[in-house]
Amino acid sequence: MTTRRDFLKTGGALVVSFGAHALLPRAVTAAPDGAFGTQPSHIDGGALDAWLAVGADGRVTAYTGKCDFGQGIFTAQVQLVAEELDVPIARVTMIECDTAVTPDQGTTSGSQSTPVNFNHENLALAAATAREVLLEMASKRLGVPVARLAIADGAISGPTGARVTYGELVGGRRFELPLRKTAKRKPASAWTTLGKPVTSLDRVALVTGRFEYVHHVRVPGMLHGRVVRPPEMGAVLASVEASSVRGVSGFVDLVVRESFVGVVARTQYAAMVAAGQLKVQWKPGPALPPRDTFFDFLRRQPSRDQVALDSSDVDAALGRAGDRVIRARYTYPYQMHGSVGPSCAVADVRADGVTVWSPTQSVYPTRSCIAVLLGIPVETVRVVFKRGSGCYGLNGADAVSFDAAILSQAVRAPVRVQYTRQDEMKWENYGAACVIEQRAALGSDGTIAAWDREAWVAALGSRPGHDRPGNVITGMLLGHEPEPLAIGPAAAPKGKLDNRSNAVPAYLAGCIAGACGGEGTIRSERVVTHTVRSPLFTGPLRSPLRIQNTFANESFMDELCARAGADPVAFRLRHLRDDRIIGVLRAAAKAAGWQPRPRRGRAPAGDSVARGRGVACVGYEGHNGYAALIAEVDVHVATGVVHPRRYIVAIDCGPISNPDGLRNQVEGGLLQGTSRALVDVPAIETVFVTPAGVPATGAGETSITLVPAAIGNAVFDATGARLRDVPFTPARVLALLRS
Repeated sequence: MTTRRDFLKTGGALVVSFGAHALLPRAVTAAPDGAFGTQPSHIDGGALDAWLAVGADGRVTAYTGKCDFGQGIFTAQVQLVAEELDVPIARVTMIECDTAVTPDQGTTSGSQSTPVNFNHENLALAAATAREVLLEMASKRLGVPVARLAIADGAISGPTGARVTYGELVGGRRFELPLRKTAKRKPASAWTTLGKPVTSLDRVALVTGRFEYVHHVRVPGMLHGRVVRPPEMGAVLASVEASSVRGVSGFVDLVVRESFVGVVARTQYAAMVAAGQLKVQWKPGPALPPRDTFFDFLRRQPSRDQVALDSSDVDAALGRAGDRVIRARYTYPYQMHGSVGPSCAVADVRADGVTVWSPTQSVYPTRSCIAVLLGIPVETVRVVFKRGSGCYGLNGADAVSFDAAILSQAVRAPVRVQYTRQDEMKWENYGAACVIEQRAALGSDGTIAAWDREAWVAALGSRPGHDRPGNVITGMLLGHEPEPLAIGPAAAPKGKLDNRSNAVPAYLAGCIAGACGGEGTIRSERVVTHTVRSPLFTGPLRSPLRIQNTFANESFMDELCARAGADPVAFRLRHLRDDRIIGVLRAAAKAAGWQPRPRRGRAPAGDSVARGRGVACVGYEGHNGYAALIAEVDVHVATGVVHPRRYIVAIDCGPISNPDGLRNQVEGGLLQGTSRALVDVPAIETVFVTPAGVPATGAGETSITLVPAAIGNAVFDATGARLRDVPFTPARVLALLRS
């Protein structure tokens, strides 16, 4: 089993001291055992040595538990360390997500990594602490007060020219110091590396084919595995005819545990042939509900209920409004990640330890689950992150890692498993399906007097976390149940408003026991969510539930605008009180040249094209990033085809670590969001809103959250047809136009 000490021997870098407790980042301390939580490990996250090391040559090695799977955080974290320590980017080595050497930071998610590592804790705090410590060491060495010292290029100098390098101060030794919570970071106004556009450090390797994905990992003596999944959800293994594959050239072994079935062979082709030839009988699972009545089916199921808000006066307010009550229902289907390539992992299970090369976004939780599945101590398992197929959520990355480990243990040799597209797309954890019903009352003055929102969400499984391998297909087939759904009524809301899923529309005041944590002004408010057991696996897909909820919220807000005869931007501003969401909405409107005008009404007949514009805005997860999007679309009246022409997006994520990286995330999110509603690609204009004195927030999932609502609102502006069901297929649009 590789230790951090062994790992560092080859690099001449500072060796870390081991501690008893892992640092629990502030963002996850409320749920330390969940998918995003951390647990005590062999690396003490409260120690400076857990995060940074300085070699004798002055090179800085940094360790992070937040991995880059395409979102650019590797480069941004290198910039962060280089900035705080005043060293060139080329002199920083970043080690990411390896349970042998990096601290436990739970799961890397698109909206949480920046708040966790780029404010005043974890990696940022470690770099600030190291800067202070190095200045103090140099002060003692040079006999100069800290206030009179200057840092540049990895060296500290005094006013007379005396100079000492980092390597001379600490190279080859440990700091043996805790992180200092009082250590001050450099102000953004003093940044010279952070906040600047830096090309992704892996770009050359990516475009020249030299980047090592997990698919490229090769281990001496490695065999190839293939899993044989059931034909349907809930099916249970009845029998396997082992003799059906014994004649396959290169076949090594058949592995059967509970309802898990896999084959191992000497080549990937032989494994494919054996898996296809294996005769397996399954006991059928329960029938799926009919597709055309699926959302009605969801509403009838037993549920776990949650009340986010209830001002207790909503029914009375709706009753007084009479014909000024507006109602609408929105639906959102299951959606898969649809990664360009299938998931892959390599596992080497030996008597003295286990190594798994995995594309998981959760190396420590995956380590724990693999230990559970193999029945071995967690300390003997090492999980090394290797980038895999693009995901931004939970595709087959965790399941394929479990598969490889199970097969490797069975045959006592390294095993590589690469899914087929059928494996990936039939058995991944889909983005959740949901149905959302909205009611609101307009007051006599044209403002919204009350808002009532009720949703039904299908859920089964999700990230396995540290102890729920049954949350993905492999664990369930091995006899582990998905996390149970606690059916029952909701308790009254208490404490601070929790809007992590954006169920609460931005226009509500969000008042609980007199404390109002929402972004809006509407105080007669009720938000209820019913979570029901899904017939299919579900899990995070970029902007999980946020995109579904925001589609319903921003589309309904647009319906209220139309009913009130108001301009969509002005009407939103009238019901907002949060300066940052107001800021992005105004910035987007200004960049788009938005001018109030009457809605154009019904689309013209014939083969003409109707043009419209739509707007949507969000405070992501309440206060974890802000964005506003204006979409301009063409609707081909004769065919129902919707063509997005231009997006204008404004985003506020606090201090920007890398403008190029942020623009990539914003534009990539818009394109991915478009693919979840349409198929075309528009021109994109991005506006950065950068208020002073605010913390860094998430940015990876803000823009995508707005796309379906903005497109739907633009189609309504162009044609008068209201799209309440995703995706916006030509047939669906055409049916609305004709009705």
